[in-house]
Amino acid sequence: MNWDWSAVSDFMPDFWKGLLVTLQILLFGSLISFALGLVWALLMRAPSRWVTWPVGAVTEFVRNTPLLVQLFFLFYVLPEWGLTFSALTTGVFAIGLHYSTYTMQVYRAGIEAVPVGQWEAATALNLPLRRTWTAVILPQAVRRVVPALGNYVIAMLKDTPMLMAITVLEMLGHARLFSQEHFQFTEPLTVIGAAFIVISYLASLALRALERRLAH
Repeated sequence: MNWDWSAVSDFMPDFWKGLLVTLQILLFGSLISFALGLVWALLMRAPSRWVTWPVGAVTEFVRNTPLLVQLFFLFYVLPEWGLTFSALTTGVFAIGLHYSTYTMQVYRAGIEAVPVGQWEAATALNLPLRRTWTAVILPQAVRRVVPALGNYVIAMLKDTPMLMAITVLEMLGHARLFSQEHFQFTEPLTVIGAAFIVISYLASLALRALERRLAH
């Protein structure tokens, strides 16, 4: 195997562009999945079946259909209904929506793990429902679920190349274009593989630090 360092040097400008897009997808996709997953989890605890049944049906549908199909649907079908967004915006929302159905289950497990005595104490103190959730239940639930949420962040990172299907040029997309233009595949793909390992490792370190902080 002939390794060409000049190819690595030539690829780096494209790599930084792709890295920026990948990090944007990861950041905003994670925020959407965390926020929307919490909304799903809270709605599933509603006393009315008119709320829980539609939410359950939607989340089951999203969780049990491939992310690639959802990307195609949002990018190619929604414009026919008059809803047009950029490829990056569509991809970020799709990946956030897809993973929100998984984070919902994480939140549900965390909420159910809060001891019953905490609910009873909040009731005994006559705390309003909103105060019970924000000051008693959610802080305890979130501390329990940070490790599981972190796993989905890393899974989301590894799914970012799927956005190439709707013309989003993230790291792998730039590597593929560079390889096709210069007929050099080893160097750019190796750089991309190493970048995914480094980002995943740094993300896991950050999540462990957050977990320790919340534990205190």
